Amino acid sequence: MAISPPSPFSLKPLPKLVSPGCQSEKLPQSFIFPRLTQLSLASRRTHAVEPAAAVPVVELEDEKYGKKQVISLSSGIYEYVLANVREPPVLRDLREETAGMRGSQMQVSPDQAQLLAILVQIMGAVKCIEIGVYTGYSSLAIALALPDSGSLVACERDANCLEIAKKYYVRAGVSHKVEIKHALAVDTLEKLIQNGESCSYDFAFVDAEKRMYDEYYELLLQLVRFGGVIIFDNVLWHGKVSDPQVKDSKTMSLRNFNKKILSDNRVSISMVPIGDGMTICRKRE
Repeated sequence: MAISPPSPFSLKPLPKLVSPGCQSEKLPQSFIFPRLTQLSLASRRTHAVEPAAAVPVVELEDEKYGKKQVISLSSGIYEYVLANVREPPVLRDLREETAGMRGSQMQVSPDQAQLLAILVQIMGAVKCIEIGVYTGYSSLAIALALPDSGSLVACERDANCLEIAKKYYVRAGVSHKVEIKHALAVDTLEKLIQNGESCSYDFAFVDAEKRMYDEYYELLLQLVRFGGVIIFDNVLWHGKVSDPQVKDSKTMSLRNFNKKILSDNRVSISMVPIGDGMTICRKRE
């Protein structure tokens, strides 16, 4: 008889390592990473190499940082990654229903959803916010990872998409955890602050209008506690952010946003090349 592997979406979260609220948190010096100087495009040389194992590899050579080989994610490797994702059936069904819809590319990938879920569990998060629900795939992954007493404020302005999301929240048995806000996200965040909820949220995920990322960021920094995490999706924007010749409004907004948080000492950051790029920000004092 086949035994199903445990799902990271249903494990009990670990206890919090950081006290909730706005109490000051002193980080050990070893946990505070200095900001790296942005690599000069002129000094970077990129070329493909052919290793013996025929694994697609890109070799980066820079005069400051030396050589580094990284795996290029071919379709075959990515299929292998997806084959190793523990995707609950309810998430799979939602993904498949969304795949036939207009704008389905806005849905996060299964590996991204698994990363969000396991981060929620590692943190022991209880209060979360999502900006940009679409049909609910990422919010459902987060809700499944939360304890039964957890809560997720889900911000989305498309009523039709929300109807699909609600259906799957009910089916998954997590609708009691999700507080849907059918309104502009900025209005919702400002109301939460006005209601005295600053520094009370553990985790936030943003996958919405790219030109609003900076405004979302500033509001979420007020709402998330010290040690809390804010994650932004699409920070690589199909690779356009790395091409100085691309200057459309969304690309410029994301490029400026990436530059801003790189030098923002209010957070520790890690840009992760998963999906269309995700930046993980941890609020620090």
